[in-house]
Amino acid sequence: MHANVDGGSIGALLEGRHENPFELLGPHPLKSVNGQALAVRAFLPNSDKAWVVHGEGQDRVQPMRCIHPAGLFEAICPADTNLPLHRHYQLRVEDRRGKIVTTHDPYSFNPWLTDYDLYLFGEGRHWDSYRKMGAHLRTVDGVSGVNFAVWAPNARGVSVVGDFNEWDGRCHPLKKHVPSGVWELFVPGIKVGEKYKFRVTQHGGTIDKSDPYGFSAELPPRTASIVSDLDHYRWEDEAWMQRRTQVPPVQQPMSIYEVHLGSWRRCSVGTHGWHNYRDLAVQLVEYCLEMGYTHVELLPISEHPYTGSWGYQTVGYYSVTSRYGTPQDFMYFVDYCHQHGIGVIVDWVPAHFPRDDHGLRRFDGTALYEHSDPRQGEHPDWGTLIFNYGRNEVRNFLLANALYWFDRYHIDG
Repeated sequence: MHANVDGGSIGALLEGRHENPFELLGPHPLKSVNGQALAVRAFLPNSDKAWVVHGEGQDRVQPMRCIHPAGLFEAICPADTNLPLHRHYQLRVEDRRGKIVTTHDPYSFNPWLTDYDLYLFGEGRHWDSYRKMGAHLRTVDGVSGVNFAVWAPNARGVSVVGDFNEWDGRCHPLKKHVPSGVWELFVPGIKVGEKYKFRVTQHGGTIDKSDPYGFSAELPPRTASIVSDLDHYRWEDEAWMQRRTQVPPVQQPMSIYEVHLGSWRRCSVGTHGWHNYRDLAVQLVEYCLEMGYTHVELLPISEHPYTGSWGYQTVGYYSVTSRYGTPQDFMYFVDYCHQHGIGVIVDWVPAHFPRDDHGLRRFDGTALYEHSDPRQGEHPDWGTLIFNYGRNEVRNFLLANALYWFDRYHIDG
């Protein structure tokens, strides 16, 4: 027994322009003479052999046959009514070097984004879109991994690449939600610290893009996004946060110390001379208390490629810059300031962004985040691009970003 597979669908997959790889890959119900069965298909371009592993004790191993020389494999498996196969099978794959890996199939998991998520995003009113877009750690039916989601409505195809798939854009193509233009895929087995980018197939070629909603990134000049966990820092600024809601700021004295963290004090440790956020917290609080300041105002700490810009040419709007440490290190910075009665204000740059290829510029091959008319979309003095504020999704990106810094990092302004 075998399943009929559309040749056009295979061609689109091989060329990186399939909008819904789930139509071809993963489990597909079949009717056989013996009842129900499942056709399990996987695209494994770097492999010679593959098996489906299933059963209550993962004790059934079924060989997959290669149905296309590019590496498309298929196995017809009997469906067990007592144990839904599509939720419990794994793929055992032997690559061309003889290494064998067993993993869950990304194309056996349902999308995470709901129709309501996509509706709000399209309306420009998904104020916590950062909780769904980008890269998020998830556990689905006991299987841990990362859910990836990115907005690229005019892309021909999008895949996620990283060390976990040897930066091979053929391995993990995402599904496009129509008409929102958001692409999504859950990839089992990925953990905190994994580097990744989105490989976007545009008309005329492909380009690797950093995640617009990425929570962390590599130290420049490297540009990959990094899977991060923002949920498990233990905050100890409850007293400050509660007092902040009870006393109007305009009724309190305020004296603000503006500081660029990278040049405030030099450090002898390391090649760049930068202090870590944790060290800076202790030193800045001591200085502010001595001088009578009530707040620190930080020049932008969002990720930026050019250090000389002082952060005012932002690429990673949701990434705290890795120059001075991790997201948890910056959480400690804010937490420590609050515990010692010092408020934290950050400079925010929703006015323009640089032209770096890994960033927002022509993200899906079109003027997506920037305005297409250069008279409105280009800043002649700085050589940067200006956001298209008339687009709902762009306004959503920026407004949610402002709320993100309050929500995830407890900043005060």
